[in-house]
This record gives sequence, C-alpha cells and structure tokens, in this order.
Amino acid sequence: MKEKRFSLALIPLLLFTVVFVILPLVYVLVLSFLSKNVTWGVDKNFTLENYRMIFDPIYLTTFFSSLKIALLTTVITAVLGYPFGYYMAKLMPKVRSIVLFLLLIPFWTNGLIRIYGWMTLLRTKGVLNELLLRLGLIREPLEILYTLPAVIIGMVYALFPMMVLSVYSSARKLDPALREASRDLGAGRFKSFWTVSFRLTLPGLLSGFVFVFVPSVGLFFISDLLGGGKVMLVGNLIANQLTRSRNLPFGAALSVVLMSLTLLIIAIYRKVSGTKDLEGMI
Repeated sequence: MKEKRFSLALIPLLLFTVVFVILPLVYVLVLSFLSKNVTWGVDKNFTLENYRMIFDPIYLTTFFSSLKIALLTTVITAVLGYPFGYYMAKLMPKVRSIVLFLLLIPFWTNGLIRIYGWMTLLRTKGVLNELLLRLGLIREPLEILYTLPAVIIGMVYALFPMMVLSVYSSARKLDPALREASRDLGAGRFKSFWTVSFRLTLPGLLSGFVFVFVPSVGLFFISDLLGGGKVMLVGNLIANQLTRSRNLPFGAALSVVLMSLTLLIIAIYRKVSGTKDLEGMI
C-alpha cells in the first residue's frame, strides 16, 4: 500500500518533467534538424546544414569569444566570491543572517532594473565618472559603458551571489577542529588553510564555477544593454536567430550545442569533484 501511494505521489512530478522538460527538449532537438522556409516558418526537410553553419568562422568566433568572456567572468567572480563566502560562514549567526539578507536583496528586484542602474553608474556623465572627476583621479570621463569591461562588470554583479552561496554552503560544513589539529601538528596559518580549509571547500568553489560559467555564456540581455550590441555572446546569437532572422532551426541547433556544452561542463565537474549526483553541487 505504501509503495502504491508513493508511486501515485510521483505522478505530478513525472507529468511536470515530461511536459515542461522532456517535450521541449525533444522539440528543440527535432527542430534543429529541419530547414528554414524561404518566407516564413519551417520546412519539414531533414538536414544537417544548421550544425554545419555553426562551424562557419563568424559563428565559431562568437562561440570562442563567449567562452573567453564566461571564463573571465568566472575567474573574477571566484577571486571575489571565495573569500566572501568563506569568511561569511565564520561570522556570528546574527551578523551572518544580516550579510546573507543583504546578499539576497538584489534577487528581489527585476534583473533589467538592476542592469539599468549600472548603465546610470557607468555612462560618461554617470555617478562613477563624476566621482572620479571630483576626486581628481581622472581628467576626462572614462568610456566604460558599451564596452567589454562593462559587460564583465554586469555579469560579475549578476552572478556573484551564486559563487558566494556555493562557497558558503561548503564552508559551513567545515569542522574548525580540523584546522586546530593541523595547527597543533605544526602547520602555519597559510599551510593549514591550503591543506585543510581550501581542500575541504574546493567542492563548493567548483560548483560555484559551474553556476557562474554556464549562465555567463547566455546572458544576452546584459551584453545587449551594457555592451550596446558590440559584445556578442552565444545567447545574443540565438536570440537574433529566433527574433530578427526568424531562422528557428538554426537557433535550435545553437541551443542544442549550448545544452551539450552545459552537460559537458557538469560531467567534468562530477569527474573532478567525485560527485555522483547534482545534489552535491548545492
């Protein structure tokens, strides 16, 4: 009887998975092998042309450029987010709750509004340039907005909490007695941190890499707003194919490749960290 009730309880989950996960993925996969109609829509002719087009220099360059930007964003986020998440786990409970609350506040605001706020800060006559001019640090306003650095700043800002929370969840599980034992055995502060604390919090750092790197490739609205259309990500390319070019099959092929890349990154993470399921990433 209990097994029957348990099976019935799984039905809503299975229906949700089939309708909202499996069917859309199958639809995108099938669509990627079709061809674009001359006027509008899709022709039901099987073709590999959409995948061949990805290897054209112009599209291949966009892929490699997106990976470089995503890697740079991930590295900067890790450098800033690891010490933040590590030391946040060591704070007193009340202070830690306040810091965690402040960290999550931006998620309560629409992402576009927050990016428009950065546009106000980074523009030529924005708050940042006005402040630097008044302090005498620069003589002319800096051209930051609509450049690659502006896109990197926006993506680091948007994904910073993901890295912090990943490291924080891993650092919270760290037993202080292990650090004390290493110090008692003669290890210095740095060696104790490197051999004990860092090694034990490495899974959190790796999961933060995944949570930051994967979205970085497709955050097209940030590159559109802060990059002014000058910085092209794979997400921008897919959006342009679906909206402007109306080439749904090619956009679907790009999406399939991007999903495959995501699965590859997760597989590498599982291999490196030794995690057998996705629960270990949280």
